[in-house]
Amino acid sequence: MSADTARPAILILTSEALFPQFFPDPLLRRLARAGRWKLSTENQDNPRLRQEISESDVLLTTWHSPFLTLEMLGERPRTRLIAHCGGEIRARMEEAVVESLTVTNAPGPMAAPVAEMALALVLTMVRRIPEYSKTMRDGLTQDNRVAVAGETLRGRTVGLVGFGRIGQAFARLVRPFGVRLLVSDPYCDRAIMRRLGATGGALDDILPQASVLVLAAGVTAETRGLLDARRIGLLPPDACLVNVGRGALVELPALMQALREQRIRAALDVTDPLEPLPPDHELRRVPGLILTPHIAAGGLEVRSAMGEVAVGEAIRFLKGQPVRNRVTRAMMALMT
Repeated sequence: MSADTARPAILILTSEALFPQFFPDPLLRRLARAGRWKLSTENQDNPRLRQEISESDVLLTTWHSPFLTLEMLGERPRTRLIAHCGGEIRARMEEAVVESLTVTNAPGPMAAPVAEMALALVLTMVRRIPEYSKTMRDGLTQDNRVAVAGETLRGRTVGLVGFGRIGQAFARLVRPFGVRLLVSDPYCDRAIMRRLGATGGALDDILPQASVLVLAAGVTAETRGLLDARRIGLLPPDACLVNVGRGALVELPALMQALREQRIRAALDVTDPLEPLPPDHELRRVPGLILTPHIAAGGLEVRSAMGEVAVGEAIRFLKGQPVRNRVTRAMMALMT
């Protein structure tokens, strides 16, 4: 056996499009010092992919990797670690894989950019930028001597559903605006809320007070359809709803009806059950709505940062050091 083949084998499972985005050259050079890396663009289970996996000690996966099952790893798996460049892994592998070997994820780099997107969408709606932009593009005259009430975020009551990494990052960003931040998250430590200037409460109590509502939670059995017609009806007139969590948090027909009636305004980075939306979907034409294509955490800087986290986990693991972001079966159950 040569010295090179004795080194750990690292298989990167991703598409040619995502490969340089998650693994830029400096990161690949760092990875090469830890072992022999190889790229596989196979995106479905097949004999060639199984052969490549059987020869690998570590797998690095991204959004374009094939769904992994325990059977694909072989009867006596050589693979001991799967380091995923992203947060959610339920759609990436079966639970048996998580139970049988070490699996890590990289959710940290996404929190701040998603929170930033949430704040950008909030400000865009509160300042009515789309309406003013349309007025100018349509050649209409806006008398700027006429002042309109409510076109500021300062002093508003903002509701926030979900106080994990993204929710806490949003709390830090919005705090300088002097808002009253009310949080609905039964699992978050109230001490953390207080430290970030937020107050916890029941969702039904928060909604009537929130002229701005930000959704930053994951989808579980408890949160699916959380914002239904009844709860949307609890929001104040002309409230602004921002969803950077998951589309399934909101009952889409109820939201569309509220938008048609112009009772609220909304900005969605995520939709459910269709994502991306078909070109002819009615949601694209509903007034009072801003749509973005699930890009809150889609920047190149975020992707390379997730790649760095995954490579760091691989290096630590191969050195016999503890990993920092191990995924458990209990954690996997809460992922979306």
